[in-house]
Amino acid sequence: MLAAIILAAGQSTRMGQPKPLLRYKAGTGHSFVSRLVEVLKTSGFIEILVVGRPDDDGLRAEVDRCAATFIENRRADEGQLSSLLAALTHLAARDGTQVDAVLVTPVDAPLISSAVVNRLMRAAAASPAQILRATHAGKHGHPVIFRRSTFDELYAADPSVGARAVVRADPQRVEDVEVEDDGVTIDFDTPDEYRRYFGTPPSTSR
Repeated sequence: MLAAIILAAGQSTRMGQPKPLLRYKAGTGHSFVSRLVEVLKTSGFIEILVVGRPDDDGLRAEVDRCAATFIENRRADEGQLSSLLAALTHLAARDGTQVDAVLVTPVDAPLISSAVVNRLMRAAAASPAQILRATHAGKHGHPVIFRRSTFDELYAADPSVGARAVVRADPQRVEDVEVEDDGVTIDFDTPDEYRRYFGTPPSTSR
């Protein structure tokens, strides 16, 4: 069983407005977060967790509208790893089937396609690698799949380094999955980056 996690608890300081709610291309009706949820659903994910700050009512409403699951991260100021751990803790606390792996992506990488997700999932099904990450032209990107065998290491990782510490600990257990879509390496942190790609100043979808 594979669950998907969208990390969306950042403060969007450099963007100046909440990145999860930014419009994804004019005319689509999608925000960054709803676009990613749709991509993951198209790829067959039933369990999609979106991690945000407890007081982020706008994100919570958008996640509810997308029929995904909102997870509160009360330690969001500790960095992105804390959001991943909040999702893993939620999954571990459930009754029933435990997940064998999680697919993780940040909310500011909305160009990821279902074709890329499917490619990564096929690679994971055929590979013994404990960590698999999408790459384009040799550049590391997202999503990243972490198998259950790495979860304890993620809990023990230095928050200031984040999940990268686990990825870099043993290159032999990591598989880079090369894809043709450069969207796996593109994220949006500033208004200029948004404007260069989408052709308009950043704005929310609603």
